[in-house]
Amino acid sequence: MGAIIKPAALRLGDLVAIIAPASPLPEQSYLARGTDLLLNHGFKVRTGRYIGEANGYLAGSDGRRLADLHEMFINPEVKAVFCLRGGYGALRLLGGLDLELIRRHPKIFVGYSDITALHLVFNQIGLVTFHGPMLYPELGGKNLSPYTLQCLLRALMVPAPLGSIPPAPGLPPAVTIFPGRAEGVVVGGNLSLVTATLGTPFEINTQGKILFLEEVDEPPYRLDRLLTQLKLAGKLEAAGGIVLGSFTYGTSYFYPEALEVIRDNLAPLGRPCFYGLPAGHLFAQATLPLGIRAHLDATACTLTYLETALMP
Repeated sequence: MGAIIKPAALRLGDLVAIIAPASPLPEQSYLARGTDLLLNHGFKVRTGRYIGEANGYLAGSDGRRLADLHEMFINPEVKAVFCLRGGYGALRLLGGLDLELIRRHPKIFVGYSDITALHLVFNQIGLVTFHGPMLYPELGGKNLSPYTLQCLLRALMVPAPLGSIPPAPGLPPAVTIFPGRAEGVVVGGNLSLVTATLGTPFEINTQGKILFLEEVDEPPYRLDRLLTQLKLAGKLEAAGGIVLGSFTYGTSYFYPEALEVIRDNLAPLGRPCFYGLPAGHLFAQATLPLGIRAHLDATACTLTYLETALMP
């Protein structure tokens, strides 16, 4: 990881951008509602020039999706970049990223799920990023959780340590997998995407870090395979601690079979670990800065940020 690069805090009146690095929208109303939400909260909005394109399961060609990303980062007026949605496609962009451009023009970058691929690379060059809601399905949805919105705005606008991630309403209590405490830089994201980078120049470095993982719609045997692959690659044992967000399957946000697989794979490692942080594919999700230090208390099931993610 390079020297830490913290973007400037977002302010009312700032210009924010929306790009589509992965899949296209299932329906365009999400873009309209999400844009209105950002406008109504005091921001100006610019969309990528190719944001409406679709190429099968991709939101346009790799070249055009990269062009939108690079254009928004190099534009000095843009202060934050929001991703339209996940799905699939961000991984395809990694080899074409101009990382020196990103490093020279740091700004807030928000997304999750498939966007994990970009978080991993941006964190490698030192840029602090934000694992948080996108226009689809959250910010452009008809029933946006107040918790999700409040956590997002605080994470992006307050240049002070976030402190402890608050519990989300309507979700079950978190569960200790292995007790203990750890302190380190938070890295990670979607389990499938973290695993997909293994053996590439972009694979995750977990040494002494707090590894955050979440997943969606993967049955138990696939979760087992993904965790086993990370374990065989030495990524789980290297971590100082592990915090797990939602492992959503069907209508269950923290389904019981996932807990069994998690316990079987992670408890024997002896690393502080808990399951149930309100982050991931959830109706109420916290925004997590990635690339800065936090304290993990797996006994109390808390994650507490120790430094600010933002410059004033």
